[in-house]
Amino acid sequence: MVAAWGNHRPLRLMFQDEARFGRIADRRYCWCHRPDRPVVSAMVTQEYTYAYGAVSPLDGAFDSLVLPHVNSDCMQ
Repeated sequence: MVAAWGNHRPLRLMFQDEARFGRIADRRYCWCHRPDRPVVSAMVTQEYTYAYGAVSPLDGAFDSLVLPHVNSDCMQ
């Protein structure tokens, strides 16, 4: 890989990891006083945040991204 790169800019090897943090909430259940029975529509809420990190073990350089959603535009 280094030989193919030639004498261009310095090459840095980095290792990358990704994670998705979030919650899935079933909003059908709620608390109330007896004998009341509230009417709550059944709706599943999904909220996520995406985290990406890359580290270079040689020099300790670290880059990270925290994104509300992921698509090809986010990675440009």
